[in-house]
Amino acid sequence: MRVIDSADLDRVIEMAWEDRTTFEAIEYQFGLKEQEVIQLMRQAMKPSSFKMWRKRVSGRKTKHGATSSADRFRASCHK
Repeated sequence: MRVIDSADLDRVIEMAWEDRTTFEAIEYQFGLKEQEVIQLMRQAMKPSSFKMWRKRVSGRKTKHGATSSADRFRASCHK
């Protein structure tokens, strides 16, 4: 996983919590694949917060570009 400065770390965490921001959008902006985002969230958050986040995003259609109808945060290369 690549090194991320604290400002970018805060933004990745914020984007990961947002329902309409896909993992693909995070990868496009920061170069982090879904598994790397999960690993980053596990390291940056308290265990209880991480479990709550994982429960929230697991199986959520809006977190994956192929199944999401949300275009609000989608980069033009993903349309």
